Amino acid sequence: MGRLITTTKPLILYSKLLCFSLLYLFTTLFLALYTTLSHSKCFFRSSPFDPLQNSLFSYPSSYGEHKYAVPTSRSTCSSPVFFSDYWDVVKEIKSFRKTNRAYSGPLRYVKGNADTFGGNLSTLARFSYFNHQNHNDEVLCGFLKKFPVSDSDRIAMEQCDSVVVVSAIFNDHDKIRQPKGLGSYTLHEVCFFMFVDDVTLKGLQHHGLISINSTEYNIGVWRIVKVAKENLYQNPAMNGVIPKYLVHRLFPNSQLSIWVDAKMQLMVDPLLLIHSLVISDDVDMAISKHPYYVHTMEEAMATARWKKLLDVNALKMQMETYCENGLQPWTPKKQPYESDVPDSALILRRHGVGSNLFSCLIFNELEAFNPRDQLPFAFVRDKMKQKVKINMFEVEVFEQVTVEYRHNLKSSDGTTLKKVSSSGRTKRAHPDLLYVNGSCCSKCQKYLSIMWGESSND
Repeated sequence: MGRLITTTKPLILYSKLLCFSLLYLFTTLFLALYTTLSHSKCFFRSSPFDPLQNSLFSYPSSYGEHKYAVPTSRSTCSSPVFFSDYWDVVKEIKSFRKTNRAYSGPLRYVKGNADTFGGNLSTLARFSYFNHQNHNDEVLCGFLKKFPVSDSDRIAMEQCDSVVVVSAIFNDHDKIRQPKGLGSYTLHEVCFFMFVDDVTLKGLQHHGLISINSTEYNIGVWRIVKVAKENLYQNPAMNGVIPKYLVHRLFPNSQLSIWVDAKMQLMVDPLLLIHSLVISDDVDMAISKHPYYVHTMEEAMATARWKKLLDVNALKMQMETYCENGLQPWTPKKQPYESDVPDSALILRRHGVGSNLFSCLIFNELEAFNPRDQLPFAFVRDKMKQKVKINMFEVEVFEQVTVEYRHNLKSSDGTTLKKVSSSGRTKRAHPDLLYVNGSCCSKCQKYLSIMWGESSND
C-alpha cells in the first residue's frame, strides 16, 4: 500500500521550470507597470535603470523656470520609439566618433566680407547652390561677417568634438532650463551651449545666476555664450537662426548635434535621442512633423493669420517666389515624407554633406525673407540635388521627449516684453499680387488647386 510522503517545503518549489516562469511573469508585469506609470507613452527603454544624474542645478524661486508649461492631450502613439540600453548607446557613439574622426566635411564655404552675415544674395544666386554636386565648388553659408563671441568661447566651441546640444535666448524671450534624464557618462560625451545677447545676460545677472565680474559663464550643464548682436541682425529671431542652422560651422569638430528651442526642456538623454532617431535610422537629420499642417501654404496662411510675421506682402512674395520655382503641395508622391511642414523646435543632425548643405540653403532663404524656417523647409528639401535623408518623426514622440513652455511674458525687470518689429501694424498684401501680366491668377494658383483637391498633379 502506498505511503504518504510529507515535506517541509511546498511542492511548487521543486519545479525549476515553474519558478523561472513565475520570475519571468513578475518581471514582465513590473516592466509593463513601469512603462504604464511613467510619463512616456511613446517610447520604451530596454532598461529603466539607466544611471541617471541627480538634480543638475537649483534656481532661485524668483526665476520661475518651470512656469507656464504647455499641456498636451495626446493619449495615443502611432509610432513608438525604442531606446537601446544606455551603456550600449555610449559605446556605439564612441565607435561612431572613431569611425568619423577624420571627416571634416567636403563642403567648401564662400569667404569674404559683406554688409550682412549671410550676404543677402539675389534669388538666382541663392538657387544656384541648390545644384551643388562638385565638392570643389564653394557654398554660401553665412560668416561673411565675424560671429561676435569671445576667444575663450570660440576655443571651447572648437574643442567640442562629439555631440553638441545647442540653444539660444535673445531679447530675454525664454528661461534657461536644465535637461532631465541624463546618464552618468553623458556630460563626458556631450557639450551644452546656450547663446544669449546682452538683454538676456542682464536678466541672468538680475537673478544672481551669473556674476557680473565673470568672463565665462555656466548655469548647470549649459555654457553661456554672449553674442554681440550689434554686429549681426537687428531682429533677435534672425540671430537665433545662426546657431540653429549653422551649428556645423560654429562647432566644426562636432559630428552630431541637437538643436532645442529655449522654450523646450529635454526629458530624455541626448545620446539616446541621437542614437535612436538618427544613427539607428541611418539618416542625416531627424525633425518632428508639424502637429496641424501638412502643406507649406497652410503654414504661410497661419503665419499671416496669427500675425507671426506682420509684413503679409513680403510673405506672399516669398510664397510666389517658391511657387514660380517649383514648390509643390504635399502629395503621396513625396513619401516617405508624410508632411511638408516640420516642428523645428527640436532638430537632430549627423554632420555630413547632406545635412550641412541643407542647413546652409535654409539659412540663405531665412536671411532673404524672414526667420520662419517652416516656410522654406519643403522647397529646399525637394529642390536640392544633393538629397538629404530626414526622419520626420511623429508629433507624439516630440511631445514625450520634450516639455514645452510659453515664452516670457515679462522681462527680468518686470516690464512687458514687446515683439521686435519694424511696424506694429500688419501690412496687407497688395491685390495686384493675385495677377500675372494683368490677368488672373497668382503663381501659387496651381499649388492651391492641388492642395484643395481641385486638380491633379500630373
